[in-house]
Amino acid sequence: MPHSPEDKKRALTRLARIKGQAEALERAIEAGTECRDLLQQISALRGAAGGLMAEVLESHLRETLGIDRAASSETETDFDATMRILRTYLK
Repeated sequence: MPHSPEDKKRALTRLARIKGQAEALERAIEAGTECRDLLQQISALRGAAGGLMAEVLESHLRETLGIDRAASSETETDFDATMRILRTYLK
């Protein structure tokens, strides 16, 4: 679970976006939308879920490893580089 109020707000905002995408996908299926358009919507939904996972993972790792946003420059740079790699794999 996101630990700070900012992280929680960010996660809830992403979740609301995912919910909207899922509802739009449901409407598209009910309307008989073409498969290629459905696949595009599903891909966007999957990307949004991956983004949420990355946000929660980053919050968890920061809490677990004790890295706050005011950490030393080198530690923050290393952590950011690691998160970029993880976000690439979560897409």
